[in-house]
Amino acid sequence: MKNRDSSKVDKVYAKPISELQDFEFNSQVAVVFQDMLERSIPGYFVMLELTKLLTERFAKPNTNIYDLGCSLGETIKHVHASLPNNCQVIGVEKSLPMVEQCKANLESVQNKSNIAIRHEDLLDTKIENASLVIMNLTLQFIPLEDRDAVLKKIANGLTDDGLLLLYEKVTFEDADEQLLLDRLYFDFKLANGYSKLEIAQKREALENVLIPDTIPELKRRTKRSGFRKTEVISQYLNFVGLIAVK
Repeated sequence: MKNRDSSKVDKVYAKPISELQDFEFNSQVAVVFQDMLERSIPGYFVMLELTKLLTERFAKPNTNIYDLGCSLGETIKHVHASLPNNCQVIGVEKSLPMVEQCKANLESVQNKSNIAIRHEDLLDTKIENASLVIMNLTLQFIPLEDRDAVLKKIANGLTDDGLLLLYEKVTFEDADEQLLLDRLYFDFKLANGYSKLEIAQKREALENVLIPDTIPELKRRTKRSGFRKTEVISQYLNFVGLIAVK
């Protein structure tokens, strides 16, 4: 965990909240979101590095790369130097506070003329001529009834042999496995400085917002949406990285 300005340390749920609202990507969250990611997501930096490696291998010249749910733009910063010639990276983000933070964060990127940040709902985003689509911790926030349509749209917009990267929090069909991983994830957050109160309040706030799939269900979704193969490439506790090939 990095040392950072105290104003950018996640304290959103540090005090008791009498009327807890559903989690939102609002301005309060946007300011501390980088700290929240690093302390809440097991394998966060591995996720970034794998995204970079996949960009180096699958991003093609004269195509588009999409980062759907780009939040603060950290993934875009991480992969930008690996983009081939005439390759545009398009970040899509629904939350305006996140878009504003994203644009500020990308100011330090050199030669960013091939970066476009769109403030829009990815349900409305048209995917075109894409060699790589990145969805890091995004599909889990999309309503269940819309997920297949989003994946089908992505498959249709990918070039031949194009790749979708999915990083997701997942749930497990086996109750004992689920209980163990829930406990380990709780311990992970405690070890990263969150209190039991913070963990409990955030979990409740996310309950109706972040709806995880199982790994088999994610594979079924990609298959019926037009992807010919889906493989797990990374797992750290209950967070999994998958690649789906058109």
